[in-house]
Amino acid sequence: MMTRNGTLRHATAACIALAAGAAAGHELPAGQGNAARAAFDIVAANITTEGRTATFTMSVAGTPGEERPDAKGALGGAPVFSYVWPTTLDPAVVGFEAGAGILAFAVTIHPDFDDTPLFDETGSGTTGDDGGAWHSHWVVLGPDEACGAGALKVIDIPEGATPALPLTWPGLPILIDSPGWSPVFAGPILSVTVPFADIGAVEAARFDGVTAALQVNANVHAPLLCVTDVFDVASGDLSLPGEVGQ
Repeated sequence: MMTRNGTLRHATAACIALAAGAAAGHELPAGQGNAARAAFDIVAANITTEGRTATFTMSVAGTPGEERPDAKGALGGAPVFSYVWPTTLDPAVVGFEAGAGILAFAVTIHPDFDDTPLFDETGSGTTGDDGGAWHSHWVVLGPDEACGAGALKVIDIPEGATPALPLTWPGLPILIDSPGWSPVFAGPILSVTVPFADIGAVEAARFDGVTAALQVNANVHAPLLCVTDVFDVASGDLSLPGEVGQ
C-alpha cells in the first residue's frame, strides 16, 4: 500500500488556502503511476454541471471499485476505501454548519458497518447490510493530530452538541451525510450525479480528486474516523485546482 504522508501533512494548509489555477478544459488531469494499486491510480477527476445537477467523475488507471477492504468483523478498527472530491464548497450548501470544515463528496465501501440507514443499495430487503456496497457521502474534513501528524479526519460531533445537519444524516457522531446518490462504474470511470438547490455555488467551486483509506478508531471514540492512507491525489498536493465545468 503506497502512503502519501507528505500529502497528509500539508493537506490542511493547502485546503484552507483554496489555491486557484484551473486545469485546462476543466478536467483535472493526474499523472499515472502514483499509486501502487491501479484501481486507485487517478488519471483525471472532474465535476461538471447541467441544469441543477452536478456530475462528479473520476477515471483511474485500472478499474474503479474493483478493490475492496477485507472485513475486520467489528466496527472498531473497521477499514474504509474511498474515492473523494474535496471541494471549496461551504458545508452549508448541503445542510451542515457554515464554515464547519472542508466539504468533500465521497464514494466509499466498508463491509463491517452500514451508514446509509435510509437506503437498500443491494436490494436485499433490508437497509442495514449495505456497507459492503459502494455508496456516496458528503463529509466535512478537518485536521486532528490524534489521527497522525498533519492528518485529516471526518469532524466529530461533541457529546451534547447540536450542529446543523442534513436531513439524511445517518446518526453517527460525525459530520457525514448519506444522501443516497448512486455511484456508477463504467470501465475506468466512476461517476455520480447529484442535484443541488444552488447550482451556482457548485459552478463557482474548485475541487481535487483523492483516493484514500480511512479507519474507524479501535475504541469507536473521537476521533471516530481518520484518514490513514492517501493512495493518490490528482493535483499532487491537494491544492484544489480543478474548475467546475459545464
